[in-house]
Parts: sequence; C-alpha cells; structure tokens
Amino acid sequence: MKDIDTEIRRVTPAGANIFLELGFPPVEADRLLAASNKQINDAKALKEQLMAELASWIEQHHLKQAEAAQILMISRPRVSDVVNKKTAKFTMDALVEMLGRAGKAIQLNVTTATP
Repeated sequence: MKDIDTEIRRVTPAGANIFLELGFPPVEADRLLAASNKQINDAKALKEQLMAELASWIEQHHLKQAEAAQILMISRPRVSDVVNKKTAKFTMDALVEMLGRAGKAIQLNVTTATP
C-alpha cells in the first residue's frame, strides 16, 4: 500500500497573488486575482444584505435571540452570528432558508455586469 504524501513543499504567504504562485503570467494573474476578489466581495455584500433583512425582522418583531432561533430553526449563537454579520459562517442558501422561515419572500434580480 502506498503512503499518502503529506509533505508541505511550498506555502503561499497571506496576501500574495495565488495565481502568480500557480505560474500564470503576471498580467493574467492580476486579472484573475481582481476577478476573484470582486466575486468574493459581491458574495459578501449579498450575504450582508440578507443578514440585515434577518436582523431587521428580529428587531421589528421584538424577538429575543432564543425566540428567533426557534422560529428560524437554528441555535441561539447562530442568531448572534447573523445579527453580527459574520458572513463567513453562512452560505447564501442557509440565509435564504432562514428568510423563508421568517415569512420573507426572496426575489432575485440579475443584471449584466460591466467589465
């Protein structure tokens, strides 16, 4: 039986352009990094918007976090994460499901991105 190779041969420093590290030409690496950062920032902004809707719903209904947790079918600490906009802890799917449980309808609007 062959052993699994777990040796670390290279570590990319934080903040480095991973695409450059992977061997892409500098111009292409910069383009890929910019596109990747835009995609990450757009997703984070959308999650923040969904979380703001949930936080607003909790406030409007004067719910304690434990009450909101029960309605949303999540734990009380997860409600705290939503209210504090900890976007990395949630998928968009999970946030959309919670909004549905809160009785909120979700409408998606798709527009053409500008380069």
